[in-house]
Amino acid sequence: MRGHRPVPSDGAFTDSNVGKARKPASRREDTNSTAGASPLFKARIAGLFYLLVFVTGIVSLVSVRSRGAANLVASGCYVVVTILFYQLFKPVSRGLSLLAALFSLVGCVLGALMSFHLAPAWPNSLGVFGVYCLLIGYLILKSTFLPRILGALMMFGGLGWLTFLSDGLAGSLSPFNMAPGIIGELALTLWLLVKGVNAERWYEQAAAAREGRS
Repeated sequence: MRGHRPVPSDGAFTDSNVGKARKPASRREDTNSTAGASPLFKARIAGLFYLLVFVTGIVSLVSVRSRGAANLVASGCYVVVTILFYQLFKPVSRGLSLLAALFSLVGCVLGALMSFHLAPAWPNSLGVFGVYCLLIGYLILKSTFLPRILGALMMFGGLGWLTFLSDGLAGSLSPFNMAPGIIGELALTLWLLVKGVNAERWYEQAAAAREGRS
């Protein structure tokens, strides 16, 4: 019949209407699908393990009998911090974040070897961590999800730890050369525990990094 209009098939209806109704995934959903746990959760866990590094460090200073075990635990905790920091700062620079992680892992290995009196005379693990702190400080400065003052403090702390690459320089500046590192790392630890990171800005920077690589 002329007045009868054909009814579209199920396939045509699905392709035309459902396709139009389909909404693109948001940046957060796209990034979160590959990021695993939220950046805020990772930041808080990193702050917790960073705090454990400080606690075990204090134990190693006040208890000679527990020094070896405390150094070993501290090295393990710092490995966790390193892995979480690599994931947190990948959106800022994947290459620098990986380089920082490698320096930190070398420092952790040296620290663990100290527990068994197997560490080489050079380099001092604190000096290696100085490079790590410098890189993390720079990544914080380039990030949008952490205060820049924390980056400046970490870089200042890194300079203090770097003095331990020279026994003579470290000896002449001791104990004042430890203060910048303690202040910088403790400030970052407390911020991560209390505030974490700005998750919204982290997702935005992560999405921008993904778009830049595509």
